[in-house]
Amino acid sequence: MSAFFEELDFRPTPIGALSLRRRRDLRLGVDVIEIKLGDEYLMSSQFTASEIALAKLGLAEVDTDRAGKGLDVVVGGLGLGYTAKAVLEDERVSSLVVVDALQAVIDWHEEGLVPLGRDLTADPRCRFVHGDFFALAASADGFDPETSGRVFDAVLLDIDHSPDFLLDPDNAAFYGEAGLARFAAHLRSGGVFGLWSNDRPDESFTARLRQVFDDARAEEVTFDNPLQDEPFTQTVYLAKKE
Repeated sequence: MSAFFEELDFRPTPIGALSLRRRRDLRLGVDVIEIKLGDEYLMSSQFTASEIALAKLGLAEVDTDRAGKGLDVVVGGLGLGYTAKAVLEDERVSSLVVVDALQAVIDWHEEGLVPLGRDLTADPRCRFVHGDFFALAASADGFDPETSGRVFDAVLLDIDHSPDFLLDPDNAAFYGEAGLARFAAHLRSGGVFGLWSNDRPDESFTARLRQVFDDARAEEVTFDNPLQDEPFTQTVYLAKKE
């Protein structure tokens, strides 16, 4: 039997105190890994359905006919690694760049403190980049510090709680029409942008995506919430550049 609670790491960051915790859920009989920023929960191993759906739905939208070349993918926000792991399960993927602004989160994966860390670090297709996703999205150099201006087949983002509920107010510019247009330059023709949101679909944001991309929609992802014994719905936004 595991100890009921353990703090695995704690670090101050520019946007608040970051902690990695493991607790025992006695009702379900499982260990739960959680990341908290201050008093807010960023990620829990108890709720991963929508993070996995972000990868699967996003990659399903990418055209498979690319002259036999593998897919190049970016994941914004490493978290506990569930989106990145689901990306690597797609055999078409030849490279994955995972961008995270918090060095601690990258360290936890590299040190094996989180369950999926060894899987990600052992896959030669996967590389972690310590950086500000939103600053890189607005730059001409893009997401890969080793190849300036590199473009990708899919960029999958899971950092803020929603387009309106941000971890950092400075992220707001990305979600505007001008910010999305700058970001779209980092996608290949036919490339896909996927965005996770903790809220139900927001038609005003979907309409904003359609101002920049050729096609956009919101997919609801509903799963059972064991804490409330009822279904809970989150959203994956999908936008495609033709």
